[in-house]
Amino acid sequence: MEIFQKAMETMSPADDEMWWGTLGTVRPFPNFNSERDAREVQVALEKKDMNTLVRVLTNRTNAQRQLVAQAYRSLAGKELSAMLKKCLTGGLQDLLLGLMMTPSQFDAHRLRQAMEGLGTDEETLLEVLCTRSREQLKEIIVVYNQEFGRYLENDLISETSKDFTKLLLAILTKEQENLPGVIDYELIDRDVKTLAEAVNGKKVDSAPWIKVLTTRDADHLDRVLLRLESVKGETVDKMIHNHFSGDLRLGLRTLVHSIQNTPLYLAHRLHNSIKKGAAVRGILVSRSEEDLLSVRVEYRRLAQVSLYSALQKEFKGDLQQAYLALCQAEDV
Repeated sequence: MEIFQKAMETMSPADDEMWWGTLGTVRPFPNFNSERDAREVQVALEKKDMNTLVRVLTNRTNAQRQLVAQAYRSLAGKELSAMLKKCLTGGLQDLLLGLMMTPSQFDAHRLRQAMEGLGTDEETLLEVLCTRSREQLKEIIVVYNQEFGRYLENDLISETSKDFTKLLLAILTKEQENLPGVIDYELIDRDVKTLAEAVNGKKVDSAPWIKVLTTRDADHLDRVLLRLESVKGETVDKMIHNHFSGDLRLGLRTLVHSIQNTPLYLAHRLHNSIKKGAAVRGILVSRSEEDLLSVRVEYRRLAQVSLYSALQKEFKGDLQQAYLALCQAEDV
C-alpha cells in the first residue's frame, strides 16, 4: 500500500497523459496529495461545506479516494464514510458514499439493494451482471459475501424464478468456452444453427440461448448475432421479443444489447431512468473511469440532448453539481 500510495502521489504530468486515452471522465487528479485532501475534507465536514466535499470527492479516481479515506482515518481517527453518512442526507449522501466504496463493493451493494424489501429490481440486477467482466463478477461474489454475510448465488435463486434464474446464474458464473481473439468459423456456424433451431418450432427452447450467450466472448457473439440476423431476416431483439416472455425476455434482450453495444445499452437505461436517482447514480459512479465518454456520445445520439444537459435539468443543488462533475462536460 505504501508503494502504491507513493506512486500515486508522485505521478508526473507525463504519467497522467496516458490516462487521457481512456474513455472515462474521471482521471487521476494531478499533484494528488491524500493528506492534504483529508485535511480539506475534515474541515468541510465540520463546516458542512457540501461544495468542497463534492469538488474533492468527484475529482479523484477511486484509487485516490481510497487513499484519502486512509489518510482521513489516520488524521481524525474515524472512518470517512461514517462521517459522510452522519453529515449528509438524501441523494447526495448516497452518491458520495457510493464513490467511497471500491467498485466491487459498489456493485455488491447495488445488487443487494435490488433484492431487498418487497419486489426485485430486475433491471438493476441485469445492468450490473451483464456489463461486468468475468473477473469483475468473481470479485463481486467474494465482496458480496464479505459485506453481507450472504451468498449472491443463493440470493439470486431465492429472489428470481425459472429460466430467468438460470440466465442470471449462467451470467454470474460464465466460463468462456471459445478461445478469445481466435475466429472459429465452425463454432460460429454451429452457434447460429443452434440459436435458430431453438426458436423454429412451436416449443421454444431457452437453454441453447442461455448457454451460447454466456459461454462465448463478445467478438465471437457479435459475429454470431450478425449472422443469425442475416439467416432469420430479422433483428435478434425482435426474435427474442417474439419467442420469449416475462423476465427471461428482459434478461435476454439486456444481455444481447450489452454484447452488441454496452455504451448504447447504458445510454438507453439512463434515458429511460433519468428520473430514478438510483439508476443514474449507479451508472455514473460505475462507468466514470471506464467508458462514460462513450455513454455520453450514445446518449446524445439517442436523446438529441446531451447527458450533461439532462442531468442539469433533472437534478438541483449539490447533487446536481456532483453528477455534472462526474459527467464532466457538455456534448454539442
